[in-house]
Formats: sequence, structure tokens, C-alpha cells
Amino acid sequence: MKPSGSAGARPGGAGDGARRRRIRKSVLNGTGLLVFFFSVFPVFWMASTAFKPNNEIFSTTPKPLPSHPTLEHFDLVMNGGIAEVSFWTYFRNSAVLAIATVVVSSLLALLAATAVARFRFRFRTTFMVMLLVVQMVPLEALVIPLFLDLKRLDLLNTLPGLMIVYVGFATPFAIWMLRGFVAAVPRELEEAAAIDGAGPIRTFFKVMLPLVAPGLVATSIFSFITAWNEFIFAFTFLDDQDKYTLPIMLQFFHGRSGNAWGPIMAASTLLTIPVIAFFLLVQRRMVSGLTAGAVKG
Repeated sequence: MKPSGSAGARPGGAGDGARRRRIRKSVLNGTGLLVFFFSVFPVFWMASTAFKPNNEIFSTTPKPLPSHPTLEHFDLVMNGGIAEVSFWTYFRNSAVLAIATVVVSSLLALLAATAVARFRFRFRTTFMVMLLVVQMVPLEALVIPLFLDLKRLDLLNTLPGLMIVYVGFATPFAIWMLRGFVAAVPRELEEAAAIDGAGPIRTFFKVMLPLVAPGLVATSIFSFITAWNEFIFAFTFLDDQDKYTLPIMLQFFHGRSGNAWGPIMAASTLLTIPVIAFFLLVQRRMVSGLTAGAVKG
């Protein structure tokens, strides 16, 4: 009778285990949805407010969606003459800075990460520690030193000077990110390419670069967002309005008598679109790089 009793206890135990797994899965899914809605709600409210007329924005009973959608705030931002310079000038300056920062920082970080991961040289550990130290320093503490440095180099109030600052911010993090991707590439692949007659440059572009592409895309997203959203250094180092970036444009809608929340939300929505577009443009490359194989069989 004992064997039958123990056998009869198994289904109950298996059922309890399956029930616990379902509960755990439901809790995790619910937590994920809660975090998702908590993260997306501010973006949704920003975009919704951008289409609301002023009477709905300042209503005592706000609604999630505009009852009478309007484009007047977008028209004011893009064509309303809020400053002496047009919206597209600010957009061009931000785009030039962001793209240049992505290209330069990604190239420097890829070369530095390859050197750190593949070669042993003196002060290699010190170099990596210094990268961590740079990341730990608050950026606001560097405003005055960088201001004085750019002034000595005659790069103050110039886009190239601001680009150098952004590259300096993005490169240390990019090196740390890419170092792991480069170290994960087996050396045997490079040796096999060398046996087949490929030189160092061809091996780098044909073997190393495709496998490091996911990390390169991830660092490019970080670099793009760093340069696109930065405000403090751009506001401090630039004096001429025709060199301002989009984040500086937002402060035109803040006044002593009040804030124009409709144009602020419209400008913020326009400021967010290029970041989303850039991510959608490169995310396919990130996925394809993660699934790409180095050996054909």
C-alpha cells in the first residue's frame, strides 16, 4: 500500500509546482507591464499635451487625450518665430553634433577596445582604471575647466569645440562596452583568416567588425543620446543663436510670468522623434549582429 500512496502523492506535487510556476510567471509579467506603463506614461502625456489647446492643458480636470486636437503648438515651434533663428537651424546643429559624436567616438572606442582586449602593454590596467575614474566624475564639475580649455584653444562658441567635449564624454563608456565584445571574439577566427592569406586590415574589417557590430550599435545609441539631449555644456559654451542646439531652444518657452507648456511639449516631442528614428534604424543591425555566425557549415 505504501508504494501506491507515494505514487498518488506525485501528481499533487507536480501540480503544486506547475501552479507555483504559473503564479511566478504571472507576477513577473505583471511587474513587467507595470514598469512598462510607468516608463511610457510620461512620454504619452508629453505627446498628448502637445496636441491639446491651452484651455485643455490648464483645465482642472485634465484628460489623457485631447478633445479638440490642434497643431498650433507645433506651428509656433517650427514657424512661429520664437527666436531670431529658425527651428531647422537648431535641428541642423543638433544633428551635426550628434552624428559627428557617434562617428568619432565609435571609431576611437573600437580601436582602443581592440588594443586593450587583444594586446598586453605597459599601464594597460592603469588605462582601464582611469576610464572608470573619468566616468565617476560629475560632469557639472568639468564645466569651468573645459570652458577655460576651449577658450585657450580658441574653440569657445564653436560647434567643433562642443563636439570634442561630447566625444570625450562618450568615448570612455564606449571603450568599456566594446572591450567585452572584442574579447569575446575567438582568436582562432583571426588566426584562420591569417592562414587563408588575409592581412591585419582585412581581418579587422571582415572578421572582427561584423562580430563587434552589436556592441558598436549599442555604444552608438548611447553616444547619440548623449550629444542630442545635452544642455548644460551647450548653453555654457555657445553664445550665438545660430549655433544653439534643440535643448537650448526649449528654454525660450520658459518665462518669468509663466511657462508655455503647449510649445514646450511640442518641442519635446519633436526632440524625441530623431532618437526613436535612430534606434529603429540601427536596432535591426543589432539583432542581426547578435545572430550572425562566424563559421559557415
